[in-house]
Amino acid sequence: MQLRAHLRTVNRHRRLVRQYCFRLGLYWQGLTHDLSKYSPTEFLRSIRYYQGFRSPNDAERQATGVSRSWLHHKGRNRHHFEYWIDYCLQPDGSVQMGGCKMPKKYVAEMLCDRIAACRVYQGEKYTPASAYDYYQRSKDHILIHAETSDLLDRWLLLVKEQGEEAALASIRRELQQDPQY
Repeated sequence: MQLRAHLRTVNRHRRLVRQYCFRLGLYWQGLTHDLSKYSPTEFLRSIRYYQGFRSPNDAERQATGVSRSWLHHKGRNRHHFEYWIDYCLQPDGSVQMGGCKMPKKYVAEMLCDRIAACRVYQGEKYTPASAYDYYQRSKDHILIHAETSDLLDRWLLLVKEQGEEAALASIRRELQQDPQY
């Protein structure tokens, strides 16, 4: 029962992210998004802690004090800001633990990931403001590079104010101007 329900959730999430990434021209990222969720480390724990209305990582963390599934996942998926936490070079030349600046294409995939996660977990309660509102509740207590945070915030606000269709078209144009695209 939980195996089928979790697999359905993961597949639906990946399908949505793929559709959003394709609309941004991020075809490889859309195809390879979250493949680590099928690894034994993530998949078996996620079945065990599956609830359907939130990430199994939250339930695992609540039950054991740490989510081994999440530690595995965030270390393999560049669209998570946690992947980019490292000792970062500061403007004065010193090195400090923090969030390093993410390439735009991974911020774009993170945007797609957040929209898709909200759609999957909120169901009919989803609105174009969902991902923006979720980010607003967390952004002041996470280790994310300021420019990365500002970019994600701006893009999520576009989705909230203009809707997915117009926002994704605008973001795609912006990405096409990025030399790393």
